[in-house]
Amino acid sequence: MDTTLTPATAALNVELLRKDFPALHQSAHDHPLVYLDNAATTQKPQSVIDRIRRYYESENSNVHRGVHFLSQLATDAYEGARRTIASYINASDPREVIFTRGTTESINLVASSYGASFVPGDEVLISTMEHHSNIVPWQMLCERRGCTLKVIPVSDEGEIIYEEFERLLSERTKILAVCHTSNALGTVNPIQRMIRDAHALGVPVLIDAAQALPHGPMDVRELDCDFLCFSSHKMFGPTGVGVLYGKQDLLESLPPYQGGGDMIESVSFEGTTYNELPHRFEAGTPNIAGVIGLEAAVKYLQKVSPAAISSYEAELTDYATKTISSIDGVRIVGTAKRKVPVMSFLVGDIHPYDCGTILDRLGIAVRTGHHCTQPLMHRFGIPGTARASLAFYNTFGEVDALADGIRKAKSMLMR
Repeated sequence: MDTTLTPATAALNVELLRKDFPALHQSAHDHPLVYLDNAATTQKPQSVIDRIRRYYESENSNVHRGVHFLSQLATDAYEGARRTIASYINASDPREVIFTRGTTESINLVASSYGASFVPGDEVLISTMEHHSNIVPWQMLCERRGCTLKVIPVSDEGEIIYEEFERLLSERTKILAVCHTSNALGTVNPIQRMIRDAHALGVPVLIDAAQALPHGPMDVRELDCDFLCFSSHKMFGPTGVGVLYGKQDLLESLPPYQGGGDMIESVSFEGTTYNELPHRFEAGTPNIAGVIGLEAAVKYLQKVSPAAISSYEAELTDYATKTISSIDGVRIVGTAKRKVPVMSFLVGDIHPYDCGTILDRLGIAVRTGHHCTQPLMHRFGIPGTARASLAFYNTFGEVDALADGIRKAKSMLMR
């Protein structure tokens, strides 16, 4: 497909940007690598790699409380990253940004700390399309506290059935925890409307934004969400780092999630006084290099232009949907009106693993299985799918390569 004259491709020079990502320029099984597994993790630009290296080469030290030169350098870089990320999501104050190991830990922190006050009869509301990381922590909480987990159903298209959401939301709901964007279907949920309706009943809202931040920035004040969770490695930063945003008054009301160094003000054998925000939720030595690397990823996204990324990915999503769905015998699972470039698909009666294996031999990286959304797969009556998930560095030509690979798998395996 010739896309050189479209407004989106004119605004985003994808071929030039691809040069920033060293991992994209290699072969897999003697074929050029076509990396379409971005919902699992994204590749890293050279600027992120260089920033992490620079930290270890010339700034490596533990943060906070150190009076020596290197500790002050590391602390300045670490806390500077907090300010950058707070600004990126438009938090009111950098103290509302808590660094964690990822979205999973961020959700567990809220479930453990905010959920500590839940009592029997309280309800937690999630959706059918949630990642296991936004299911299991709430199940564990409900088991501990005698609460009830309520689940919003989804339609055949993979969209929240809004009337059912409105029916399930009640004065018994203690928190609504829902993904902004589905990792398995690509569905973009009507988050702002859901937040507004939840707040009308006094229900706080946690947003799992792990799959949303790679495709554009979030404005937490515009959304008015109470908590927002995301992971660095999904948005072109290093693994092992995540963020929990929380409104300051809510965070200040919560008990600490873990005990240890740096989350305390003073300790004696008679008792402990906890530190102020954000440190009271960051026990122990943090992933300093990872946090600094995340800041570099955010700065890279800002330089590229989130608006240009969004425009280009909208065209890429449309093209991929039409191209893949036009192949005879292919079924796309998840056909919501609002989507990011995530295509979950089945090819006739071919097992997704077999399809993915053939694609791999052609140098095309997709993910197969249930994508940590087993209840969602059960809803559609399938064990799993093959999933191609794209980022702004993917090309229309790579979509064509995927389509050719699917046709080859079909010719080899269809009965």
